[in-house]
Amino acid sequence: MSSQIRLRLLPRARCFFDEPVQMKVTRLRSRQVVTMRARSTDERGVVFSSSATYRADDRGEVDLYKHPSLGGSYVGVEPMGLLWSLRAEALHQYFEKGESLKPHVVIISAHDDEEGRVLAEATNERLLLGGGVTRLPVNEGNINGVLFTPPGAGPFPAVLDLSNSPSERKAALLANKGFMVLTLCIYDVKPRNTKEIHLDRFRDGIDFLQQQPKMGGNGVGVLSLSKAADLSLSLSAFVPAVKACVWINGCNANTSFPLYYNKHKILSPILFDHSKVILTESGAFINKYAFTNPLAEENKGSLIPIEQAKAQFLFVVSEDDMCLNSKAYMDEMVGRLKRHGKDNFETVCYPGAGHVLNPPFSPFCPSAPHGIRSNYAVWGGEPRAHAVAELHLWKKIQEFFRAHLSCDDADKSQVNK
Repeated sequence: MSSQIRLRLLPRARCFFDEPVQMKVTRLRSRQVVTMRARSTDERGVVFSSSATYRADDRGEVDLYKHPSLGGSYVGVEPMGLLWSLRAEALHQYFEKGESLKPHVVIISAHDDEEGRVLAEATNERLLLGGGVTRLPVNEGNINGVLFTPPGAGPFPAVLDLSNSPSERKAALLANKGFMVLTLCIYDVKPRNTKEIHLDRFRDGIDFLQQQPKMGGNGVGVLSLSKAADLSLSLSAFVPAVKACVWINGCNANTSFPLYYNKHKILSPILFDHSKVILTESGAFINKYAFTNPLAEENKGSLIPIEQAKAQFLFVVSEDDMCLNSKAYMDEMVGRLKRHGKDNFETVCYPGAGHVLNPPFSPFCPSAPHGIRSNYAVWGGEPRAHAVAELHLWKKIQEFFRAHLSCDDADKSQVNK
């Protein structure tokens, strides 16, 4: 490793997970060609990597904020390309970063393009939990989750983060932005062992949030993706305290499992038709069209009565979603609300994005084991378009919750901007 060449991460090497960082190499030869690499290991030990080739300018500098990649994991000017293009070195592996206490560590390095030797190296520590944010594990009654509370006296807008697997990533990052967030996994046993789901667990989570002395606003928001998204619709329809619902790439009907509330079955599931899955060359399956039609007469008992909800909805669709036919489901929900004279919704569509939308600068995941099915699922998406969607959506989610979970003017001054 050269003692002269420097790789700098600006403004600092330690930042929040959802913050950009400037990567800059100096003291190279004029017009020297270098390969930039990123490497990281997730909580399960899965290795993720990316690379891109750059040519230094006349001053011997490579600045990812202004210089284009000539090839590799991406091309063109992509300041955070090394991070969002990180991919597992093994097939069908997703990036797991569920625990918030430890940072996501990425090793960034610059290599001589001809000899391959390391010229310079730096470590980027990407934090989930900000200073002053409290993390409280909650295990009482039906609730088994984690509560994140921002620093300060509050009051803070409250959000229930429904996750399909235990994860603190979104909840911790939202707490850094001034939201009180309780994250709950939608399954209380392994997904494949689940026989039915009870809405009471999530209503109890909402009740728990409302009992917190630092909670502000006129109700609770719900953040959801995939299977959790149809549960968020059911919460909105049956629990009046839900005032804002973010539905991402889900269904308009209850899926996979019967749904119970107050000891009564309220919704039947639409079922999965294994004959309609499409096997790809990679060994992963496209499940997009495998659910039976929610509008068929025999499935009417699965449709979620969202027209009775008092909540505001943000419907989010990735147009290259290969896991669910989410665009068609969203269109049906919009039509249903309009037929009932409702305008309590807004929609966002992302061309080229895949099923799993995470906070920005997350490693791209084209396929992974399906949580419920015994197969590998194609999530879809083109890496760059997916990264653009994640960056835009993360800001949109915060704006939506602030708008519809508003505290009074005095309260708003407590919320971090």
